[in-house]
Amino acid sequence: MNHQLAHFHVQLSATPRGARLARLLAVKQLRSWGLPFERPAQVVAELAANAVTHGRVPGRDFRLDLAVTPGLLRIEVVDTRGDRMPGFREPEGEGGRGLFLVDAFADQWGVREGPPPCKAVWAEISLG
Repeated sequence: MNHQLAHFHVQLSATPRGARLARLLAVKQLRSWGLPFERPAQVVAELAANAVTHGRVPGRDFRLDLAVTPGLLRIEVVDTRGDRMPGFREPEGEGGRGLFLVDAFADQWGVREGPPPCKAVWAEISLG
């Protein structure tokens, strides 16, 4: 049974401004809950950047979800490109490091198919 203690979700434009806003809103929400925000902020920044770079469909938004259960923060970013599943690739110039950073800051992460045409990339961070 999932004993969710707190939940936050917001729909944002799939633009660089929307990705920056996702990070700012996540930090504000985590602070209001009295939770650490440094590692989660990095994860949100990378997942949101990936959503607007690789998961963008013109005219469609992406969604950020934060959920707190006992001892755990779950971050989920949902975009409308379920046909493009993320994976590790060789970094190129300034890009290509996002999932390596998510892997470094999160305790675990993954991808799940959402209702078509969506996918959700999630990460979990222990609060213990």
